[in-house]
Parts: sequence; C-alpha cells; structure tokens
Amino acid sequence: MLLHLVRHAHAVPETENAQRPLSERGRAEVARLARFFAGNGAFQPTQVWHSPLCRSRETAEELVRRLGLDVALVETPGLLPEDAAQAFAERLQIYPRNRGDLAVVGHEPHLGALASLLVRGKASAGLFTFKKGAVLTLDASDGTHKKTGLSRWRTRWLITPELLAAEKA
Repeated sequence: MLLHLVRHAHAVPETENAQRPLSERGRAEVARLARFFAGNGAFQPTQVWHSPLCRSRETAEELVRRLGLDVALVETPGLLPEDAAQAFAERLQIYPRNRGDLAVVGHEPHLGALASLLVRGKASAGLFTFKKGAVLTLDASDGTHKKTGLSRWRTRWLITPELLAAEKA
C-alpha cells in the first residue's frame, strides 16, 4: 500500500478571503501535478482524505477531477495544521491495507510531523517539510517501530512544485 501525503496548493491570503480558497497560482500548481501524474500513473489512490479547510478540499477535488479518478473524497478529522500526528497515525493503523492506496491532503506542520512519525517512529520537526503542492509518497513495510508500535513506512518519493515544469495550466 502506498500513502500519498499531499500539502494543499497555494491559497489566497486571509485578508482577501477568510475561507482561503486556492489562488490562481494554486490551481496552476495542481494542474501541473495532475499532468505529471497523468503521464506516469504513479498516483492511483482508492480514497482521498482531506482536512475540512477550503484549500485542502479544493486541492483534493482539483487533483481528482483533473486525473479523472473515480474515488471517494472524504473530509477527515485530525488533519488540521496543529492536530496531533500520533492520533492520525493510529487511525492509519486500522485502515485496511487491502483497500488500496490512500491520499491524504492536509497542512504543515501536521504532515511533516506525521511523515516523520511514520518513517522514524518519532514526530520530529524539520525531518520532512512540505512546500505547498508537494507530495510525499510512503510505502508500507511489514515492520513496526519499537517505541510506538506503529507500522514502519519507507519513503518512496517526494515531488515538489519546482521539480515540475512551470508551463501554464
């Protein structure tokens, strides 16, 4: 099973819109990401979980729509920027591995702490830092972390916006 951790794309400033929807730049970031994945088939989740915040939901919706994926979009608690990584990692423990790949669209610093916890067994700040529109894909292993008992994950790949061609959406 692959776990795709996706940070939402660029959003408008709160002074412009308190809901913080995606900006034009953010929509272009998602479009480039979708073109990249359409070309290689590396993003095939069976579900996409996202935080309740507008920019996260819109990133998930745009990515799924542009890729033509027929998957469930699920607003999921525990994905806000300051939510505890441990609680979300425990939720992943009970997600059935035979249900296919999972994508999670959220925020920093939560995603960075979650990735660190899953890979190292410790929610370290700075081990993984997600730029807006970045995707880190982890691969489930058979091992567990000794201290936490959580499943051990391996880094498969990381895509950042600057790695993708900057052509117009």
